[in-house]
Formats: sequence, structure tokens, C-alpha cells
Amino acid sequence: MATVAQWIEGARPRTLPNAVAPVVAGTGAAAWLDGAVWWRGVLALVVAVALIIGVNYANDYSDGIRGTDDVRAGPLRLVGSRVASPRAVLTAAIISLAIGAVAGLALALFSNPWLIVVGVACIAGAWLYTGGSNPYGYQGFGEIAVFVFFGLVAVLGTQYTQALRVDWVGLATAIVMGCLSSAVLVANNLRDIPTDTDSGKITLAVRLGDARTRRLFIGLLAVALALTLTLSLATPWCLAGLVATPLAVRAAAPVRRGLGGPLLIPVLRDTGLTMLVWAIVVAAALTLG
Repeated sequence: MATVAQWIEGARPRTLPNAVAPVVAGTGAAAWLDGAVWWRGVLALVVAVALIIGVNYANDYSDGIRGTDDVRAGPLRLVGSRVASPRAVLTAAIISLAIGAVAGLALALFSNPWLIVVGVACIAGAWLYTGGSNPYGYQGFGEIAVFVFFGLVAVLGTQYTQALRVDWVGLATAIVMGCLSSAVLVANNLRDIPTDTDSGKITLAVRLGDARTRRLFIGLLAVALALTLTLSLATPWCLAGLVATPLAVRAAAPVRRGLGGPLLIPVLRDTGLTMLVWAIVVAAALTLG
């Protein structure tokens, strides 16, 4: 039976910035419209965190029963390493997704019921990433899904549920979050190119190859930082978001140097920190602005 520490590691806490940062950024975008509502922001945070933990456990389960994680260079996978049964991990995934669904339902009822449809799409996307008979994560569409769900949907959804409208500031912020969230997955899949190729998991990184995947990662970081300059058109305070640049440079260093395997694991951490710092600083800037 897996220990508590192993269950926590299986939830992949390094990915939590992908859930927290978009909600923080979206709340800042709502504040820009003078519409921030703290308790709705908290509900959005519960939705985001529950969904990302749920998708991580769902991926652990689906990849584990397929044998994709039998040989792995990354963090612990519960099913693949045989420390937890598939049924237990599946149950954890369902519980997490259910918590997100309940919080999302409450948020939709307090703002606009049509958001329930968006919530259903998010849960379906979480499961079908590696679950089902033809998972889209095995076809190279994972980064697109992350950009949409943890960028556009998370930020604009958070802004809308609080301010009841969205604007170009929210959209620019959502694109930044989408780029950085996708960059985390790009780094993860770059590390796993050899094992994914052997197991038949055709990720975008496998399709592009090592060199072009590295260029994609750098490009996503560059777009995020460039959009920080665009946001300064709303308020010069947004230039403070460039404080995250040193973290982005640190995240990019192993990728640029051609490192692979476990040496790429810190890239996930540093990219996540880049997201989180950028979101906090820019949210504060938009509130002040």
C-alpha cells in the first residue's frame, strides 16, 4: 500500500502552479474590470486544483494499466511502480474530479448556468487525455488541450465568473498562462521522448523530435514574456511581471544546453514558479492599475 508521501508525490505537486497561477491571474483580470469577488475566486481555485490533481491521478491510472510507465525517468507513478493498485488510483482520480465538479457547479449557478457545459468539457478533457480507447495525449494534442483548459478557460473563466465579462486584458493574460502551462508539458514530454517512443505514446515531442521540441519550449517562454510588454498598454504596472524573467531563464537553461532524462525535472519546477510569480505580480499590477 502506498504511503501518504507517495500519494502526495503521485498527485504531482510540481504541477500545482498550473492550477493556481491561472486563477490568480484571472482574479487580477477581474479586478482590472472592478469585478473581483474573493469567494468566487476561492471556488475557482478549488475547481482548478481538484481538476489538476484528478487529471494527474487519471493519467497515472491510464498510463499505468497500458504499461507506458513501466520504464520512466520522471517522478513516481503509483500504478507503474506497483506501489498502489489501479483501482485505488482510479478512485482517487474520480474523487478529485468530483470535488472539482461540485465546486464548478456552485460557481456556475452563482454566475451563469451555461458554464456547466464548460465544466463538463473540462472533466471530459481531463479523463480523455490518456484515458479511453483513443486518448488525445497519445496523438500529440496534449499541449493544445493544456493551452485551452489551463490557459484560456481557466483565466477567462475566472475573470467571467467574477466580473461577468471578459476583455482583451483577460485574453492576453490567458494566453500567457496557456503558453507557460503548455511549456511545462513540453518539458515533461521532452524528457520522456525515448520511453514514450518505445511504448507507442506519440506525444507532440515525439512528433517534433528533440531539437524542435526544445525550440518550442523556448518559444513559448518568449511569447509569454513578450505579452507582458503588451499588457503594459493597459497599465505600466504590468511591466513588473518581467521580474519572472530570471526564473524563465533558469528554466530554459537545461533545455538550451541539451540536457535530458532526470536532468530536465527541475525545468518543470522552474517553469511552474515562473507561472506563479508572473501571475501574482501581474494580478497585483492589474489591481493597482
